[in-house]
Amino acid sequence: MDNWDEIRTAYQVARIGTVSGAAEVLGVHHATVIRHIDALEERLGTKLFQRHARGYTPTEAGQDLMQVAQTTDDQITQLAGRIRGQGDSVQGDLIVTSIATLSPLLTPILVDFQKMHPDVNIQFLTGDRLFRLEYGEAHVAIRAGQDAPAQPDNVVQKLTTQCVALYGSKTYLDEAGIPEGIEDLRKHRFVAGDKTFKRAPFYRWLDETIPDANISFRASDFNSLEEAVVAGAGLGFMSEWYAQMQPDMVRVMEPRPEWVGHLWLVTHVDLHRTLKVQTFLKFLKERAAEWGPEQGMGCPGE
Repeated sequence: MDNWDEIRTAYQVARIGTVSGAAEVLGVHHATVIRHIDALEERLGTKLFQRHARGYTPTEAGQDLMQVAQTTDDQITQLAGRIRGQGDSVQGDLIVTSIATLSPLLTPILVDFQKMHPDVNIQFLTGDRLFRLEYGEAHVAIRAGQDAPAQPDNVVQKLTTQCVALYGSKTYLDEAGIPEGIEDLRKHRFVAGDKTFKRAPFYRWLDETIPDANISFRASDFNSLEEAVVAGAGLGFMSEWYAQMQPDMVRVMEPRPEWVGHLWLVTHVDLHRTLKVQTFLKFLKERAAEWGPEQGMGCPGE
């Protein structure tokens, strides 16, 4: 592709969703934006956008183009900053992804980072899907697991460790009693993930220890599972930091080494050294360093 101006225009239209908004950001007339989009679609032989009354929505091809353009735009911004010697300018989109359960921890950090760098636009994507960093779907991913993510061309760093313990609500325990050992656990109802949660080490332990008939409540995401435990559906696993935020939670089994989960910082090699990503990683690591056993992080003996 020999016309970056057209690609950049399409990227801004996809990001903002309107011709007028893209024209304002690019400092051009809206007719120029339309001309660039039309020319690019003709050159590629496909529609990049669905036009409607509210603006422009990228097609699948438009989304692919937007992801590649995001990466290129970040790299050009980094290069321009080095050339101009403006090493302290952090701006543009910052897309961060994590599992939804980490939102209470990460959202305040993202807000504070944006306050320090008001020219940064934060996008926080949560969900179990692995966003593809190589296509620019995210700049930084925070992922959970015992083992480090192994996707090629990614830079992986350990952020911290999550302690996980077995909990029950006061309401449930007043009804069912507090278990005094593993054998006693078999008398209790349990909250557990569905069959897609096999990779979680504590659920593997549960499958090996507790009869399936004791699982009385299943869900497909951690937020729903933790809420079910809080509501009194049964015993269930919960991150120590989250349990400390719930006044009616009672720990019925201490964290075990085989339940430990790590949080990993993942960036793509092409964007890892950009000023925006490096500045955010440094900020996040500094904040995460403040998490200790009091916050349910950094399990003893791990």
